[in-house]
Amino acid sequence: MRPMLATPTSTIPAGDRWQHEVKWDGMRVLADVRDGEMRLFSRTERDVTVAFPELRGLAAEYADMLLDGEVVSMRDGIPSFAALAERFHVTDARRAAALAEASPVTLMTFDLLRLYGVDLLTRPWSDRRSTLERLDLASPRWQTPPTFGDGASLHAATKEQGLEGIVSKRVDSVYVPGLRSPYWLKSPHRGTVSVVIGGWRPESTGTVSSRLGAVLVGVPVAGGLRYLGRVGSGLAGKAGQALMSDLRELSVGESPFATDVPREDAAGTTWVRPVLVADVESLGLGGQGRLRQPAYKGLRGDLTPDDVDGHEGGA
Repeated sequence: MRPMLATPTSTIPAGDRWQHEVKWDGMRVLADVRDGEMRLFSRTERDVTVAFPELRGLAAEYADMLLDGEVVSMRDGIPSFAALAERFHVTDARRAAALAEASPVTLMTFDLLRLYGVDLLTRPWSDRRSTLERLDLASPRWQTPPTFGDGASLHAATKEQGLEGIVSKRVDSVYVPGLRSPYWLKSPHRGTVSVVIGGWRPESTGTVSSRLGAVLVGVPVAGGLRYLGRVGSGLAGKAGQALMSDLRELSVGESPFATDVPREDAAGTTWVRPVLVADVESLGLGGQGRLRQPAYKGLRGDLTPDDVDGHEGGA
């Protein structure tokens, strides 16, 4: 089952029909507890249980439950997506255990979808939430953060604290798996979007270089990708080296973009199969439909191109 998703908004809803939560900069998961075991599934329904052994203790809390939440890695009290990214693809139990010991994650639970075999999806959010709170899931490795009635104040507070933003939820909303719902609204502070990589250019040094200088990115539309621009910032050092090793295996002869790529961007570009999803920070879209001052944050190993909204970037 895929989790229900929030719709971006520029207006924070007010009134007693809405409650508001902190938006965590982490990895969305469903935690399925049954028969004395706990399994974690990503947004793409991939089993990622082995990557987070520090969360297995959830199985001892209750005999049967299905939780929706976000796995976060804290750095100086602030969630760090970059710190979490190295955990996405870990499939070796020994390496996962070492990472968990050195830098354990925390599961922020915010919804309850099943309890003791009873399906709660069609119950209103307020009922599911009150039941979740009564479970009293509180430990260093998992917790249920509070909700707030004043969305505007929470939005301001999270901005001051350097958090990602807020999510606003209609108290009468049911849970529809896989739906990007108008009854869940997200208001991030940073302009972070998920994009698909369609090509790469070498570093411009005046000489021939095999080092990664920039990637060309877009979002899915009919016939390919809609071009959103070239991203070079954030690719220096290990981040660029790691991405380059993935891109080399994906080279193709034709552009995957369905819209025009400017000649100056296409020159020297190696096109790749559009299968890698990355997060990019920017100042939104400029007049030509290009990302303004984009910066690479990291690959989203928990997403596929099908999970990327064709309207990302603000268009």
